[in-house]
Amino acid sequence: MIQFERSSVMNFENAIRGARNPMNSWAKGDSYYDENGQYILGPNDLSLAKRLRLAGPDHRKYIRQIFVSVDITAPLYWWKEYDTYKISTVANSTSTMHKIHAKEFTLDDFSHDHLTKEGLESLKRTVSDLERIRQKYLEEKKKEDWYTLVQLLPSSYEQMRTCTMNYENLINMYYSRKSHKLMEWHSFCDWVQTLPYAKELILAEKEKEEG
Repeated sequence: MIQFERSSVMNFENAIRGARNPMNSWAKGDSYYDENGQYILGPNDLSLAKRLRLAGPDHRKYIRQIFVSVDITAPLYWWKEYDTYKISTVANSTSTMHKIHAKEFTLDDFSHDHLTKEGLESLKRTVSDLERIRQKYLEEKKKEDWYTLVQLLPSSYEQMRTCTMNYENLINMYYSRKSHKLMEWHSFCDWVQTLPYAKELILAEKEKEEG
């Protein structure tokens, strides 16, 4: 299971203005803010943005200046794969090391939507063991019990991180992971498609192939 909350896309105005710098074509800019404060790309700016996007990484530098922030809650096994994307991405996570003992362990703390019946029963036993050891640690404050919690914690444990990235990152991530075995990556790609102008600026290669 994976959740995306508080998505925010920023800096469209500056990115598109910068895209016009090489040709000093600022006078052709026709984008604007609507009554809800949303930045709307005008026909001229959208056309330029799409052409530069399809021209390749050397020409679409403006894409790197469109920033995204989002809170993602996902299992540790998914975060392990996400962490391969280090360039121009930042993630500030809830702390497993500092807060692992701070709340009761429940089944809902773990991704279990794809478990077999046997797997679910095994996870329930593990959760029960974790909670029992947590209570023991709270009573006795023995470091070995804390270490047991850390080392016994399954990779299905869900962690929330506030992540920042840009549209260039999302292009790479989308096309690298859209056919991945993990369903969490399919959900990630579905989320990417909901972002402003994702079809034109992130999924543009798909449009090019189909056109």
